[in-house]
Amino acid sequence: MEYIYASLMLHSAGKEINEENLRKVLEAAGIQVDEVRLKAVVAALKEINIDEVIKSATAMPVAPVGVPAAAAQPAAEEKKEEKKEEEEKKEKKEEGVSEEQLAAGLESLFGF
Repeated sequence: MEYIYASLMLHSAGKEINEENLRKVLEAAGIQVDEVRLKAVVAALKEINIDEVIKSATAMPVAPVGVPAAAAQPAAEEKKEEKKEEEEKKEKKEEGVSEEQLAAGLESLFGF
C-alpha cells in the first residue's frame, strides 16, 4: 500500500510517477524500497489514468437514490430475518464458550 500511497502523493503534486521520484518519496517516509515492487508499480501505473480511476471511485453512489419507502420496508424485514438466522447459527456454535471467556478474549486483543 505504501507504494500506491506514494504514487498518489506524486500524482497530486503534479510530479511524474517514475522509479526515481517514487523511491525518493518512499525513502523520505523511512520505507526500505523493494526494487521489484518499485518497478512493478511504476510499470502498472503507466497504463492507468489515475484521474479517471479517482473519478470512478468517487462517483459510485453510496446509497440507492429514490427508493420508495414501501419497497424498502420488505427488503429491510428480509434483512432482519437473515440477520436473526445468522445470529442463531452463531449462538449455536458459541454455546460452548462462556461470556467470561469471550470477554477475556476481547480484553487480550485490546491489551486490557
